[in-house]
Amino acid sequence: MILLSTMKKPDYLKALLTLTAILVSFLSYSQDIPVPNRPEPPRLVNDIAGVLSSEEVEALENKLVSFSDTTSNQIVFVSLSDLKGYQPYEVAYQIGDDWGVGQKEFDNGIVILFKPKTSTSKGEIFIATGSGLEGAIPDGTAKMIVEREMIPQFKNGNIYRGIDAGSTVLMALASGEYSTDEYASKRGAGAGSFVPFIFFFFLILFFIIRRLVRAREYGVGHDVPFWTALMLANSTRGHSGSWGSFSSGSSGFGGGGFGGFGGGGFGGGGAGGSW
Repeated sequence: MILLSTMKKPDYLKALLTLTAILVSFLSYSQDIPVPNRPEPPRLVNDIAGVLSSEEVEALENKLVSFSDTTSNQIVFVSLSDLKGYQPYEVAYQIGDDWGVGQKEFDNGIVILFKPKTSTSKGEIFIATGSGLEGAIPDGTAKMIVEREMIPQFKNGNIYRGIDAGSTVLMALASGEYSTDEYASKRGAGAGSFVPFIFFFFLILFFIIRRLVRAREYGVGHDVPFWTALMLANSTRGHSGSWGSFSSGSSGFGGGGFGGFGGGGFGGGGAGGSW
């Protein structure tokens, strides 16, 4: 108030208009990211783009349901043929928040978002981790999973193998079967002794540039503009709608015994890539 009172009238009006524009942008942004309706009956595999066979959908659903029942952690797979101009991390976080993936008291959900490659657009993959799993699955490790387990399979046309391999590592890390260091060491034979150094370097680099520049290749989950991160964090849960002509209440598989989402939240962790 003191600052405003000392401003000249033109400056005051300019500041007021700027603040109004920011607020309007904030309110509209929090409602502009369309995501598929939360599936009813609830399920963990939502192949809206139709990239998996019915047998693959069932196998992956059973795998993720068993993991959810055993650990209470929830991993959701969603495929979309079009992200409608939004970045993968924006859509993945919104799905996680709107659907309430993970348990409310633990925020232990994971969203794997997949967009297939087409003749006019690159393929996209993003792993969004709930706030409670960011310690077990740091962004640098999520990036490793994307680059080592998933994208090589996608490039060969093996979408299911990539999702299956990536989800297996995510499950092991989330349940404490092995640590991020053990995973980096186990999977780093091809890169020699430089892998631990490279991982540590990117981890430090992440904290330096966090929230300062926009993620162009989605290498770091927190690499999001400050206002974008703030808007995502304050976006209202429960926003839903149809994704194109597809009603997300049906994907050809009847639920697999999944009991439902628990209201988990997402704080911006994760990583992704493209091919």
